[in-house]
This record gives sequence, C-alpha cells and structure tokens, in this order.
Amino acid sequence: MKRLYLALFGICAAGIVSSAAAQSVSIQVDIGKRAGPLRPIWSFFGHDEPNYTYMKDGRKLLSEISALSAVPVYVRVHSLLVTGDGKAALKWGSTNAYTEDASGRPVYDWTITDRIFDTYIERKMKPLVQIGFMPEALSSRPQPYRHNWKPGDNYNDIYTGWTYPPKDYARWAELVYQWALHCVERYGRAEVESWLWEVWNEPNIGYWKGTPEEYHKLYDYSADAVRRAVPTARIGGPDSTGPASGSAAAFLRNFLEHALHGKNYATGKTGSPLDFVSFHAKGSPKFVEGSVVMGIENQLRDLAKGFEILVSYPELNGRPVIIGESDPEGCAACSSRVYPQNAYRNGVMYSSYTAAVMPRHLDLAAKYGVNLLGAVTWAFEFEDQPYFDGFRDLATNGIDKPVLNVFRMLGMMTGDRVAVENGAAASLDRMLLTGVKEKPDVHAMASAGAHSTAILVSNYHDSAKPGPAANIDLAISGLPRGRALLQHYRVDNQYSNSYELWKQMGSPQQPTPEQYELLERAGQLQLLESPRWINPLDGRTQVEFALPLHGVSLILLTW
Repeated sequence: MKRLYLALFGICAAGIVSSAAAQSVSIQVDIGKRAGPLRPIWSFFGHDEPNYTYMKDGRKLLSEISALSAVPVYVRVHSLLVTGDGKAALKWGSTNAYTEDASGRPVYDWTITDRIFDTYIERKMKPLVQIGFMPEALSSRPQPYRHNWKPGDNYNDIYTGWTYPPKDYARWAELVYQWALHCVERYGRAEVESWLWEVWNEPNIGYWKGTPEEYHKLYDYSADAVRRAVPTARIGGPDSTGPASGSAAAFLRNFLEHALHGKNYATGKTGSPLDFVSFHAKGSPKFVEGSVVMGIENQLRDLAKGFEILVSYPELNGRPVIIGESDPEGCAACSSRVYPQNAYRNGVMYSSYTAAVMPRHLDLAAKYGVNLLGAVTWAFEFEDQPYFDGFRDLATNGIDKPVLNVFRMLGMMTGDRVAVENGAAASLDRMLLTGVKEKPDVHAMASAGAHSTAILVSNYHDSAKPGPAANIDLAISGLPRGRALLQHYRVDNQYSNSYELWKQMGSPQQPTPEQYELLERAGQLQLLESPRWINPLDGRTQVEFALPLHGVSLILLTW
C-alpha cells in the first residue's frame, strides 16, 4: 500500500510542470570569496494565538523549528497579557495574567505565561517577548472585550477592549515590572538577559486605539519597567506595519524621534531605551484570472523604505533591526477557502517565495548598511482545524508543509556568505519595481564554513501557473583537497511535499494511520538523489540538475 501511494505520488506530481522549453542557467560559486558571516535571520518565528504554543501539535512543531537551526530560535506571540480563560481561537489568545480583586487590588497569575515560556525554554528557544495586550481590568474602554472572529467576518471586529490604552499607566508599568521580575526568578537572570522584549504590535493600525503620543507613553513606561527588573534587558519597537505607505512611514519616524530625542514620559529624561528597531514587511498576493499572483515587490518595498528611514538617523548606525513580521501578506488566519488570493499557502508557491525573499532581506540590509538581526516568519499551526485548510501555517494537524522544509534548508546554511555569479537572478531594482512578473527569478545564495559549503537555488515566479523548469549548471570552486560528500535536497511538487501526496490520496480529512504516517514522511526534507562522494579536480566540481518552476534545491558539500 505504501509503495502504491508513493508511486502514484511521483507519477502525478511529475506531470504538473509545463512541458515548455527549460531555461539554461549557469551559476558560479567560489567559496574562497567570502562576504562576512551569514546571519541566520530566518531563525525567528511568531503567531497570533499564544495558547497553541503548549498544545499537542504546537509542541511538536516547536520541537521541529528548534531542531532546524544551529542557533537558538526566537519566538514572538501576541496576547500574552490578555484577560481570559486560556482557550485558543482564531486571532485570539489569553493568559489571565492580570485581574483585580473586589477592592481593586492587582492580582497577578503567571500560570499560562509560564506554560508558554516553559515550552520554549525546554526546547532551547528564546522568547521575543511582546508586551501586550491590555488586560480587561486596565483597559480604558474594556467593553466589548472578547471577540469571536472567523474567516469571512470583518477583520476590524477583532479590535476590541484589549486594544485601548491603560486607564492607569502606573499600574500598567507595575504589571510589566512584576512580570519581568517573575521571569528572572523563574528562569534566572542570565537566561532572561538573552531574551528580546518589545512593546505592543502594529500600534499604527487597529491594534492600538490610542494616539501615537499615547503609544510613546506606553512604550516609555513599559521599557522603564522592564529595565528596572532587568537593567541589561534588550528592548525595542515599535513593530509598526509596512513603512512603504506614507502614514506608516510617518508613524515610524515620529516614534524614532521620540525614542532618540523626546522627553521620556516615565523618567522625564531625554530619550527612551531602544536596543533594536522593529517594523513589519508584507507582500500582497492577488487572485487574477483564476490563479494567484504574488506581490513580492510590496514586501521588498516595505523593507527598503524602513531601512531608508533608519539610516537617516546617524544615532541608529549599527543598531540591530528586527522585521517583526515578514510574510507574503497580512492575515495568517484568513484561510484560502474564504480568501482565494491566499491559495499559495499549502504548496510550493509559499516555499519558493520564502527561498526567494529571504536572501533579498540580506541584500537590502547590505545595500543600506543596516544591521539586520532577524525576520520573523508569522506562521505556526492552527490546532484542530481541517487538513490543508489554507491557513498561513508551517504544519497542519502535525503534518509539515513544504515551506517548513525551506527553513530546514536555510538552517543548514552556516558560516560565511559566499559570492555568487548568476545572470538569471532578478535584480533588486527590478523586483522592487514589478516583482517577478516576466521571466522567472532563478536565484542562488551560498555559504561556507570550515568543513562545508551550502548553495540554495530557487526557481521562483510571482504567478502560480505552471511554467518551464530551469536546467542548472552549478560550478563550485575553492574546495579543499580530498573527497567531499555531496547531498542534494529538494522541495518541489514531488519531493518534501505532503500537500501533493495528500491530494493524490483524495484529500482525506480523516486519514488512516497508514496515510498519516506517509504524510508525515512526505512532510520531511528529502534528498533528490542518494548522497555521493565526489573528488574535486583542482578544487572544482560541477553539479547539473533540472529545477522545476517553484522548486528549491540545497546542494550541501561536506569534507
């Protein structure tokens, strides 16, 4: 039975790519030409619903995310201070960390926040602690508080009492102080000093119902509270939305002016703690003529504009930058079943987009001279939802999606970034202008360490329609003497792809145990061919292969 499924999967998936003429691409990698350390910006993840963290599939996925990276993975979640019973729902989560007794005295309960952070710490992960949102007892306009949003509803319905400023900033600051102090007591000062703290989420849109100045006040009180508990804590913000729009750019500039030069609302001094700057960058897919067309240019424009704003402040030279949410669009819980423009999420469109856009984060950071620390992929899993229901997630019911395998590939890229010569890659200028709407972007990023080199090659186009493969001629030079082990990993419609196998099974919503086992295996990163030993001649070797449209390959050489 297993062989039948796997054979059927291979035959059907292989016929998906168009029979049009393949593009020939020559790529040269010289591992002796190094461009400095390759920063693993992709080892940052986040999601809306904090209570999924410690549920069955959440724990499983976090273990896999932790295992894919050679460095600690940072995790960011919403709603860590929201009032409620801890039950998860779409775009909702709660911890009941703060309530008040009948006399109005604060009652702190860290049971659920501890459970969330414990789940991370057990896996050697690090919290990117999002300070928010407003507890019901502190909200200046608490009612209505709990929302019941579902896909198809007005998105603005989610913005209820937890989005409002505190009615008492001193009590808010005390809550933050007690929370940070508790974290030190539970996890130790050295551990908490390795965390990152940031204030709120997207305060330039509906997530914050106060004014920009009230957000500055919230930031000051929050940062001061954290620093009183942990003087060496790293804190930043504002995690505002895409600065490519005029209003968002103005919000980011106004915040930076306040943090650098304004009067601190909490201390009365000039300036606020700002150990890193964070903003969000999102793409904008559309559904055109029955097919998805991605908007990678929108995400890149957000990055470019945000970096442009940051470098206009000399005081921020070298300051770390975090893209607090970095995604193809803006709503992970908006399933493609209701929003057809999100139909890219289950298959290779999402994985190839990720492989194409992550290196461009680094390229833009280098262009602007920005110290890019991380880019948070805002995707996790949605517990007890239908299989492959079109959410922006990394796994569905414990089955890994193709996109997670690209992160596994990225996790194997360590050491220094290496120069690549490749005429088939789309230029940054062209992508910023129109995305990848004409010929495909066949891109390569390479890294090299003391005993290995890795080359990530992707064949990306904004359109989800079938298209030609690319014939890759990859020349690698600068290799040491002696044998090297070559491993070729692949994500495409045939390899490392649980979604295609699930469709060939008939899209079961109640897979049998045997089907589930096969889907689990298909969701893991797979080799295109068996590993083989090679003998480079004069430090050179050549690898030739066909890369389907929206396919991603990782060539790993170890010696």
